[in-house]
Amino acid sequence: MYTTEFLDIPHLASAGGSVQLPGSKSISNRVLLLAALSQGTTTVHDLLDSDDTRVMLDALHALGCGVEPRQVVPGAPLRITGLGGKLPAGAAATLFLGNAGTAMRPLTAALAVLGGDFEMTGIARMYERPIGDLVDALRQLGCRIDYLGSTGYPPLKIAPPDFSNFPDVPIQVRGDVSSQFLTSLLMALPLLAQERAITIEVVGELISKPYIHITLELLARFGIRVVNHDWQRFVIPAGSRYQSPGEIHVEADASSASYFIALGAIAAGADGQKGIRIEGVGLDSIQGDIRFVDAARAMGADISGGPNWLQVQRGSWPLKAIDLDCNHIPDAAMTLAVMALYADGTTTLRNIASWRVKETDRIAAMAAEARKLGAQVEEGADFIRITPPADASAWRAASIHTYDDHRIAMCFSLAAFNPAWLPVRIQDPKCVGKTFPDYFETLFTLVQPSAAAPVICIDGPTASGKGTVATLVAQRLGFALLDSGALYRITGLAASRAGIPLEEAQAERIAALIGTLDIVFTPDQRVLLGGEDISLAIRTEEAGMNASRVSAFPAVRQALLQLQRDFRRLPGLVADGRDMGTTIFPDAPLKVFLSASVECRAQRRFKQLIDKGLSANMHDLLADLQARDARDTQRSASPLQPAEDALHWDNSAERTVEQAVQQVLAWWQQRQPFASA
Repeated sequence: MYTTEFLDIPHLASAGGSVQLPGSKSISNRVLLLAALSQGTTTVHDLLDSDDTRVMLDALHALGCGVEPRQVVPGAPLRITGLGGKLPAGAAATLFLGNAGTAMRPLTAALAVLGGDFEMTGIARMYERPIGDLVDALRQLGCRIDYLGSTGYPPLKIAPPDFSNFPDVPIQVRGDVSSQFLTSLLMALPLLAQERAITIEVVGELISKPYIHITLELLARFGIRVVNHDWQRFVIPAGSRYQSPGEIHVEADASSASYFIALGAIAAGADGQKGIRIEGVGLDSIQGDIRFVDAARAMGADISGGPNWLQVQRGSWPLKAIDLDCNHIPDAAMTLAVMALYADGTTTLRNIASWRVKETDRIAAMAAEARKLGAQVEEGADFIRITPPADASAWRAASIHTYDDHRIAMCFSLAAFNPAWLPVRIQDPKCVGKTFPDYFETLFTLVQPSAAAPVICIDGPTASGKGTVATLVAQRLGFALLDSGALYRITGLAASRAGIPLEEAQAERIAALIGTLDIVFTPDQRVLLGGEDISLAIRTEEAGMNASRVSAFPAVRQALLQLQRDFRRLPGLVADGRDMGTTIFPDAPLKVFLSASVECRAQRRFKQLIDKGLSANMHDLLADLQARDARDTQRSASPLQPAEDALHWDNSAERTVEQAVQQVLAWWQQRQPFASA
């Protein structure tokens, strides 16, 4: 997951391939709570690993449920041992639920019914999301819930209930604010229905019926068969008891599928591939958001599918504008708003008042960000109307504010396909962690940029600090990192281990060896060779001298040329070395050359070696650096020298690493069309 301040997505031209979607957030958190309320152990497969499920798991563990393992492990099942409908005696806890409505609201209802002393807390935005209608419904039963802040909103204080005056009339709850209120009651009230049937009556129009359908389907899997009277009255039969189904599989998230359905509808096919294949959710999904398929087809997408897959490719182009009541797909409808940017005409999305009370005011947010791109937008209490930019010249490069809302970040990533060939900046990309932590990584495996991914080259002599600066710049931008010096060090190490002398006469043998090497640079900055961690082995002075020797051989440099260029990938690359800007990436949009006196560099290298527990001698280091400088600047193959268009930075001891990093980032920002955004 990208944790950078922002993520710049270059202009994208095409897309193709297959994507395996993560589990549904709505299903995942419902399954976790139902398993926790049940008798027995439930083995959950394909559970979503996200911010929302993590806070739910933490809460269930705090309540005394068995949770094994404690965190979601990709590809491995998770086992929940339930409470059997009862909390341990004297149960009390403060539960932090972040901004997870699918945890806050159902847990509030369940704990208010079960008893105990609890405080329900979250982030600031959670305290702006209404919960008063649910609290009012629970108070009708005798539940004791107090507001710790503003009336009608979390945080909440829950105390043991008093059911001595349990009502004989239906429990009433509003249905026109959030379907989560009804879902919460449907999941909590079976705990009170052992001896009597309980009826819930919806006041007003029930929005987001498909999410209630998910709840009813899952309740049935856990032994509770609710009678649905035309979506207005719901009867929980007497004698209802939760029972674990033993095993349950979480469907992939249909809302997340909407971004890749839109991708297939918007993007031209790549490399002869027929659009996007989506695995994990199909046309028979129990999730209401699968009806996004119908809306996308209405806009022109060509979509086929089966029980657990969808295939999407561009059909009509430009897309067709639509006028649609989106009550049945409230979350997925946000993706239609971005598809509207590529439509011929004005698209109107209606009956979306629930957008106002989600992670942010989504109507206002989508309108504001679409206007940044050049669209004309009209918004109302429960609708949004979008007219795309008139032509390519009307599009603008935009820095998209995401409001800590995962869906806004994912939706607007698709604006990178704009006809003006402009990049898009997504602020706070980590917000996608709420439902799809690897969204951007997944997107980048499917798309191709209109031009090669951008590269920042940082060259300089040995021990000039280029490796440290490059690493930090890459981390700040979310770019891949190429440590070219490490490749030469690896080559020298591998050749020595293979018994090949590091001599010009053996250059062809060394070059041939390069093609057999299995080299991996891990996200935590380790270097693996054939699975072995050689991070320290390639940082010795001997390894450095060997790297300098093999780098002088033209055959070795040629063998490593394509390997280095293959590191160029979305969203971009930071490459450090001695000839990144002159030979490897001569078209790089930013080239930096770091310099420092040989004395300063010797001191820097001495400190690095001592910090790593390696022996070092200052006199020998100084002599070695002088020899390397002479060898690197005088070699016939790619001698060390600044590129003609390189920007220079004196990285001497009086300047800090952070100053160098900030200068490189400032130079990069100056080259972006949204530098002042």
